[in-house]
Amino acid sequence: MPNHANIEDADQVRRVADFRLALQRFERTSDRVVRQSGLTPRQYLLLLALDGRHGGSASIGALTRELVLAQSTVTELVDRAQTEGLVERVVARDDARVVLVGTTREGSRRLARALAALERERDRLGVAIDELNAALSRARATRRVTVSPPATGPRRRA
Repeated sequence: MPNHANIEDADQVRRVADFRLALQRFERTSDRVVRQSGLTPRQYLLLLALDGRHGGSASIGALTRELVLAQSTVTELVDRAQTEGLVERVVARDDARVVLVGTTREGSRRLARALAALERERDRLGVAIDELNAALSRARATRRVTVSPPATGPRRRA
C-alpha cells in the first residue's frame, strides 16, 4: 500500500485520478453524442476546428497541424465529409493555388446539434478541472509553507 508523506499529497493524487477519469468519461460520452448527431468523432473535430479556430474555412495544411494528423488522413477525412455534404472545397480568393475547406450549412447544423447536446458534459468537465486546480493550488501552497528558505548568511569555505 502506498505511503503518502501527508494528506495533501493523497488528496492531490486522488484529484488527478478523478480528473483523468472525468476526461475518459467526457471522451466516451462525446463520441456517443457526436455519433447521435450524425457525425463521426473525427468529423466533429474537423468541423470544430473549421468553425471554432479558423472562421469556417482552412487549408488542408492548417487542418493537418490543428488536428495533429497526417496530411493523407486529413485529405481522406475531408473527402468523406464532402461526400456527406458537411464541407466543401473552395479556391482561395487571394491565391488560386490554394484550396480551402469550408463548412457547409449541413455541417454547421450537425456541429451545432452536437455542441448543444454536449453542454452538460462540458460543464461536468469544467467542474473536474476546477477541482483539480484547487487541489494543485493547495499542494503548491503547502509546499511553500513547509519548505525552508535557503540560508542567506555568508558561506564558509572548507
